[in-house]
Amino acid sequence: MSNRLAHETSPYLLQHADNPVDWWPWSPEAFAEARERGVPVLLSVGYSSCHWCHVMAHESFEDELAAAYMNEHFVNIKVDREERPDVDAVYMEAVQAATGQGGWPMTVFLTPDAEPFYFGTYFPPEPRHGMPSFTEVLEGVRTAWVGRPEEVNEVAQRIVRDLAGRQLDYGKAGAPGPEELAQALLGLTREYDAVRGGFGGAPKFPPSMVLEFLLRHHARTGGEGALQMAADTCEAMARGGIYDQLGGGFARYSVDREWVVPHFEKMLYDNALLCRVYAHLWRATGSDLARRVALETADFMVRELRTTEGGFASALDADSEDPQSGEHVEGAYYAWTPAQLAEVLGADDAALAAAYFGVTDEGTFEHGKSVLQLPQDGPVVDAGAIDDIRRRLLAARAERPAPGRDDKVVAAWNGLAIAALAECGAYFDRPDLIERATEAADLLVRVHMDGRARLARTSKDGRVGANAGVLEDYGDVAEGFLALAAVTGEGVWLEFAGFLVDLVLDRFTAEDGSLYDTAHDAERLIRRPQDPTDTAAPSGWTAAAGALLSYAAHTGSEAHRTAAERALGVVHALGPRVPRFIGHGLAVAEALLDGPREVAVVGHPEDPALVALHRAALLGTAPGAVVAAGLPRAADGSGGEFPLLAERTLVHDLPTAYVCRHFVCARPTTDPVELADQLGAVHP
Repeated sequence: MSNRLAHETSPYLLQHADNPVDWWPWSPEAFAEARERGVPVLLSVGYSSCHWCHVMAHESFEDELAAAYMNEHFVNIKVDREERPDVDAVYMEAVQAATGQGGWPMTVFLTPDAEPFYFGTYFPPEPRHGMPSFTEVLEGVRTAWVGRPEEVNEVAQRIVRDLAGRQLDYGKAGAPGPEELAQALLGLTREYDAVRGGFGGAPKFPPSMVLEFLLRHHARTGGEGALQMAADTCEAMARGGIYDQLGGGFARYSVDREWVVPHFEKMLYDNALLCRVYAHLWRATGSDLARRVALETADFMVRELRTTEGGFASALDADSEDPQSGEHVEGAYYAWTPAQLAEVLGADDAALAAAYFGVTDEGTFEHGKSVLQLPQDGPVVDAGAIDDIRRRLLAARAERPAPGRDDKVVAAWNGLAIAALAECGAYFDRPDLIERATEAADLLVRVHMDGRARLARTSKDGRVGANAGVLEDYGDVAEGFLALAAVTGEGVWLEFAGFLVDLVLDRFTAEDGSLYDTAHDAERLIRRPQDPTDTAAPSGWTAAAGALLSYAAHTGSEAHRTAAERALGVVHALGPRVPRFIGHGLAVAEALLDGPREVAVVGHPEDPALVALHRAALLGTAPGAVVAAGLPRAADGSGGEFPLLAERTLVHDLPTAYVCRHFVCARPTTDPVELADQLGAVHP
């Protein structure tokens, strides 16, 4: 027996490198082995910060008897869903179609031709709660494979046929208009939790992309209801246990409707998206809470997720070692008892902290522990005293065993982080955040991008992974580069974004304008994944549409504009029906309806008047506005680095801003206040 995961770049696969299971990575060789031996494939899909993935690994994959049975009767393949989202998407679609639900760990049994015939998620070591044990499942699949091979093959082929028949037909719909976006807003209003914020019941996920749509809808229409839903949800989350009240940053989701008890894993994509949403909420309202949360979340990403090479790690685990029991348990790093507060703070400050953070004798979590939150009815306290308490609790928490970190750098999620950090740095006069964004962008260019501008999905320790980038990588990295270009005035980032969106047109786009998650020349799976709906992060489809639209606004490219409009046909179809699951697409559609506006700010980059105009441009709330700042660009292409700066002149020899939309330009201005008015800013 030889476990083949020891040389993989995925931290999740490396966690299983010492299992007694004879794991293979996803590879043609694994399926060839299954064909040669005449056995089925057991495909196990998870990710490193997945709590139940760890549980099943400990219960079953570390068990010698279970491993021996797996090795004898199956070829066992372990996949990190974050490295291979295409593999995950194809088989998760099959699981959901067959069972009505899905999740991780995902356990799928395949023929040697990679056709699925039996599905599940977590299986316990002993039968419980109506679930068969993992061993019973293995024995049942083995019995069917040996005793009823024709039936197994018929089931597998029927599933593949059913999946093939689920092709999308959204490319024919036109781009959404005001009516579709109004219907989407109405649908969100119906599902809105007016008491607790957010949408739907438990578990409740932070609706970052829907919040961005609501902010943009308010900016375009002035509708106060959209802004109120966004602001109230942001405040409820920021006060809840889903937000780390000591160290900043958001957990994956809340297990309850009130945002009190989170699933404690912290993901880069959640924090990047939410950091940007809170920054945009501050931009729209001037909210002190929004400013604080945006900066604390940015600082969390830099402090706890930044890698030695300058990129950002994928996640922090939910579990860590409990110092008292010595066991790995969820939330051990974050939860507190009144006695633990007293041990760190002394009796008086502990009583104040307990009242302020909602720590009770009964506890809000497990074993009498509480997750820190900021109850609405908390005491009025001196800000300095609370800052001191926070500092002391954070220092004490740092002495606890820390959650594990998934150190792989995922291109898409780093693109999201680059955009958030660049904008926070610009809004809040934090040049260090812009530097961190630039360093991450440099890493993506140096390590993830090859000589043809094709992206690799992941890297670890500066070593590029073997898996090709998928559509979300191209869309989100282009989005990050475009945000960085707007903030820094460095046109090279627009150029790099152009390479990526050109590849979207060449390698991911169907004849009808719809988009595939994998490139035309990618590995062929049983189905080519094509999912336009947002999950925890923007779908590749809508992320690419947004990047195409922004790039077209920067360059005037009709081809990129047309591609964006055709891709947004999916929002026309789905926005009014399922707005919660296509929030990013709705946000991009708001930009399309608004123009998006093209803002050119010309002058010398060191001129304080240029700096003031540039800042006013960045603080404009017009949905999806693109900003180019720098020296004018001559007709021969010399001078400024952005096409939008071509042949722009200075008015009265002063730095000047030009705002255009729908082929019409407003009056050039040298006044930041007038520019802000042209872009809908509220001067926070």
